Amino acid sequence: METVHDSRTPTLRLPASDRRLQLIETALDCFSRRGFGGTTTKEIAAAAGVTEAIIFRHFPTKHDLYNAVIDHHHTAGNITECMAQCKCCMDCNDDEGLVRTIVEKILESHRRDQRGHRVLLFAALEGHETGLAHARQLSVPIFEMLCQYLTRRQKEGALREGNPGAIVAAVAGMTTHYANMTQMFGFPTTVSDRQIADSFVAIVMHGIQENPQTQRAQ
Repeated sequence: METVHDSRTPTLRLPASDRRLQLIETALDCFSRRGFGGTTTKEIAAAAGVTEAIIFRHFPTKHDLYNAVIDHHHTAGNITECMAQCKCCMDCNDDEGLVRTIVEKILESHRRDQRGHRVLLFAALEGHETGLAHARQLSVPIFEMLCQYLTRRQKEGALREGNPGAIVAAVAGMTTHYANMTQMFGFPTTVSDRQIADSFVAIVMHGIQENPQTQRAQ
């Protein structure tokens, strides 16, 4: 239990775990609006209603706080749950179910809270290699797991040949871009996430070109 003293406000006591979460949430909000370079620990402390000393009691450096924010974003996005659902699809060779899981989880993540995605975009724009490396450390194992599965299914003849990494990038890329268009850039849409997921799954599994036999019949 800690005591926060501010002459302008009454003393506020919070358990250490609650204070840490409050600081992460506040930092997430600040970093998502101004990036790492544009945000100071003094600003985060002011937004949280504490002193900078309290921040450094929980996070030795600003980089440690930033990494905690990225960890929190991935945890809140239910990465473990997503991986479990993906593995379930892979264990039973449910290719379409796997694609649908990836699409739905990405849409759900953006719909739940756009701030973490903005933090990562800022990291790329700022060239914040520490933050990007930390994000890759969390994401690359998922990417590699999916590529290994696709490679296996291609060898089994269930999927057509093609670069597995490109396939994963296509699924995640078009979904993420759509989420950014609607959630971040404000593109209007009347289509539900379920309808978008249906369309993306159909594109990945069947493409957009009409079946040649259907074309001949017409």
